[in-house]
Amino acid sequence: MRRKCKLLVALSVCFTLLVGCGNSNATTTKKKEVTVVLDYLPNTNHTGLYVAMAKGYFDEANLNVKVIEPGEDTTSLALVGSKKADFGFSYQEDVTYALALPEPLPIKALATVIQHNTSGFVVAKDSMIQTPKDFVGKTYAGWQSASEEAVLHALMKKYGVDPSTLKIVGSDGTGLNQLQNGIDLVWEFKGWALTKADLDNVEYKFIPLNTLDENLDYYTPVVVSNTEMIEKDKETTQAFMQALKKGYEFAIKEPKEAAKILHSYIPEYPIEFLEKSQEYLSQEYSKDAPSWGIMKDQVWDNYTKFMYDQKLIDQMIPAQTQYTNEFIK
Repeated sequence: MRRKCKLLVALSVCFTLLVGCGNSNATTTKKKEVTVVLDYLPNTNHTGLYVAMAKGYFDEANLNVKVIEPGEDTTSLALVGSKKADFGFSYQEDVTYALALPEPLPIKALATVIQHNTSGFVVAKDSMIQTPKDFVGKTYAGWQSASEEAVLHALMKKYGVDPSTLKIVGSDGTGLNQLQNGIDLVWEFKGWALTKADLDNVEYKFIPLNTLDENLDYYTPVVVSNTEMIEKDKETTQAFMQALKKGYEFAIKEPKEAAKILHSYIPEYPIEFLEKSQEYLSQEYSKDAPSWGIMKDQVWDNYTKFMYDQKLIDQMIPAQTQYTNEFIK
């Protein structure tokens, strides 16, 4: 806690002794300003960040962290790559895309938030869909990205059916409710959309993506930074990542308390929902890994090869070019 000098004492000490308030070795060093951009609206993927803020872990690291959300016309990677943000949350596939560009973005992943892909296809409870073989003649609603379509088509080919028979339309943003309005399947994350569905007593069937093809067990989301920050300011990068890791480790050990902390930042979500979501994700953050955030070459290589095979990128990008575990060991 900072000690405050009374005015007369301060003037006397500072003027006559040239020590004290302005020159004392005990004066707190000015905190380093750090900006973090989210990939989406705040949710339980980001709990460790908010825990680190609330518990003072960033303060202990002498960092003043500002959290921002990306605008509609930009992405977290674009902001980090252009040095308009120091760190950000993104996705493995987007990192690979960015590094495969004719002019690659100067970015690298520093940690994975979750060890395994927790997303999958969701269909109505009474649907006959069991595997991608059953996607024939069905209608899928999603965000209509190139990688999304590539995954759908690749899985249908793997299961021996024609991908052109699947109709792909844009999502209306209502999630599982679309399954009641002429849509046969959607793609959602278990820890968020499906947790809400469970609380709302919505019945559904879930087909985890990582059970359909090991190459699709990729990291999502990941924490990224720009290479200039990583190479020229290792001290700040290390301090930020260690404080962030501490936040996620707290969430792993104390999911209920972590949910309460997150709720203080996003009170518009019911605490019961956040606690359920956090209970699930806290078991997934560092599942079967030595510690939170650790990534492996195999995961990066597998999905990069998938993207290359599907002609989403025109070159293979080495795993070590895309990520590092240096700051979370």
